[in-house]
Amino acid sequence: MKLYLYIDLFAILIPLIFSFHPRIKFYKNYRYFFPAMFISGAIYIAWDALFAKYGIWGFNEYYLIGLYLFHLPLEEWLFFICIPYASVFTHYTLSKLYPELKLIDIYTKWINRFLIILLTFVVIFHYDRAYTAVNASLSLLILLFAIYKTPEILNSFYLTFLVVLIPFFIVNGILTGSFIQDEIVWYNNDENLGIRLFTIPVEDLFYAFGMLLMTVSLMEVFRRKVRVSGKTV
Repeated sequence: MKLYLYIDLFAILIPLIFSFHPRIKFYKNYRYFFPAMFISGAIYIAWDALFAKYGIWGFNEYYLIGLYLFHLPLEEWLFFICIPYASVFTHYTLSKLYPELKLIDIYTKWINRFLIILLTFVVIFHYDRAYTAVNASLSLLILLFAIYKTPEILNSFYLTFLVVLIPFFIVNGILTGSFIQDEIVWYNNDENLGIRLFTIPVEDLFYAFGMLLMTVSLMEVFRRKVRVSGKTV
C-alpha cells in the first residue's frame, strides 16, 4: 500500500495547479522558492536521516514503495518538496490576495519574545531528548534569523501559519496514525516529550514552523538580492 506516496502527491497537486492562476502567479517566485527550499530541505533532510539511522523515528514499510536513500524512503524525500511547496504556496497566496492580513508590529514583537523564551526554556530543560532539543534549537535559530534579516514577513507569517496548520493536522495526523490502522511514521517517545495533539507529537508544530519560516525568510532574502542587482523591480 503506497499511502505515503499518495499523501505527498495529494498535498502538492492543487497548489501546483493553482500556481499558474492569473491572480496568483506563484510560478514567478520559483527563482526564489527553489533555492530556499533546497537549503531548508538539506538541513532538515540531514537531521531526518540521522534520526532515522539512530532510531529516533522510523517508517512503516507497509505504507511505502520500498526505495531508500540514506536511511530515508523515497516518500520522505518527496515530503521535503511537496509539503514546503504546498505550505509556502498557501502563505504566498494568502499574503497576495489579502495584503491586509497582518499583525501590527507590537503584537508581532510580543509573539517573537514569547517564542524565544519558550524555545529557550525547552532547549534548557529538555536537552536530553534529541527530537525535542534539536527541534527547539533549530526553530529558535531560524526565528532569530528571520527577526534579524526579514522581520517584516513575520507580521503576516504568524497569521498564515495558523491557516497552514489546518492541512498540517490532516497530513501529519495521517502520517502519525490518525484515521488509519498503524502509523506511517513512528517516534521513539524516549526522545520527545510524549505529548500528542491527537496522534501528532507536539514537537512537530515547531518542525513545521521552522521549516516553513526558513523557506519564506530565505525567499525574501533572495528576492532582495535580485532587486538590488536590478534584475527585477
